[in-house]
Amino acid sequence: MALSYFVILLLVLSAAGYVLGRRKAVAAVGGETRALHSLVSFYGWNVALAGFLSGIVILALWALFGSGLAGSLSWIGGVVALAAAAAAVVVALGSIAPEFRARNSVEAKVRGILIFCSSVAILTTLGIVLSMLFETANFFSQYSWTHFFFGTEWTPRFSGNSELGMLPLLWGTLYVSFIALCVSVPIGLFAAIYLSEYASPAMRGVAKPAIEVLAGIPTIVYGLFALITVGPLLRDYFAGPLGIGDSSRSVMTAGLVMGIMLIPFVSSLSDDIINAVPQSLRDGSYGLGATRSETIKQVIVPAALPGIVGAVLLAASRAIGETMIVVLGAGAAAQLSLNPFEAMTTITVKIVSQLTGDTDFAAPETLVAFALGITLFVLTLCLNILALYIVRKYREQYD
Repeated sequence: MALSYFVILLLVLSAAGYVLGRRKAVAAVGGETRALHSLVSFYGWNVALAGFLSGIVILALWALFGSGLAGSLSWIGGVVALAAAAAAVVVALGSIAPEFRARNSVEAKVRGILIFCSSVAILTTLGIVLSMLFETANFFSQYSWTHFFFGTEWTPRFSGNSELGMLPLLWGTLYVSFIALCVSVPIGLFAAIYLSEYASPAMRGVAKPAIEVLAGIPTIVYGLFALITVGPLLRDYFAGPLGIGDSSRSVMTAGLVMGIMLIPFVSSLSDDIINAVPQSLRDGSYGLGATRSETIKQVIVPAALPGIVGAVLLAASRAIGETMIVVLGAGAAAQLSLNPFEAMTTITVKIVSQLTGDTDFAAPETLVAFALGITLFVLTLCLNILALYIVRKYREQYD
């Protein structure tokens, strides 16, 4: 029997436990619910949670360590889980009495569920990092770490004699991200200032959702836009006539489109931060004779600057991890060049390419993807830590 069927049965059993728990609590005091320690609903929830949690734990353990892992669960495990849930329901029903602290019991169970959910996120991150570290260590046991971190040539060959220097990939990543931030930060910040300080409520109600629509567009669509529209325009009307590039795939193409993608990210965060500046600061500035533009430049932006810097660094982390726009807009050439109209590539693109197709996971040409991944993880982690540090250290506290 499929796992989902047993989960449905557990939910039905828990719902029945909820109804029985309420009825028994009311019957225990002869209908005088004011004599109960907790609300009637807490007695029902205590029984329902006791049954469901007992059953779901058995199902999870059986799925991890028992049989039936190929899309279905062994019926033995399901029967054991249902039996455990029924036993828990019976025990919970037997504990119902006027003095029973059902609310405390329910809150303890809910607190345990919340702790478990929080732990899942932490343990998942830890598992990802450890898995990448193990494979990275395997890679460095086969390939020199000095050649990887300081090499300037990227030519993987599964036949041997590969050059796996990451500097061309790191340069392409930082170059594309820099151009993207040069586009997104000014436009996003000015849009946030307009929406928070100049726009009427009606205009803000239209403009803000319109800008945030950009955040919902899939990155593959941005990549197609870069490949079909932006790249040819730059090649035919700028790079080609000036003789500085003849390809529609370039760093500038990917950077411009990625910058457009990041505009709502910067705009929304900056808008929230600017709106958090107290109105009393604005009124005080106006009271001293300052104009609106002077108030924005000398009062509002300085007060919101730590949060704005944090938003920019978070946008940089988003840009560094982007893949599809770079694949379609910047190409796959690993090279060190200052010309933004030449094709280059990034770390994320090469991670995908090294793990795509029929590859040997014991070869350094494949394992290098994990070394690139851990490098990218450390880079984005440092940016996020820096953003949090700036926000917390320089954040203004207002009453």
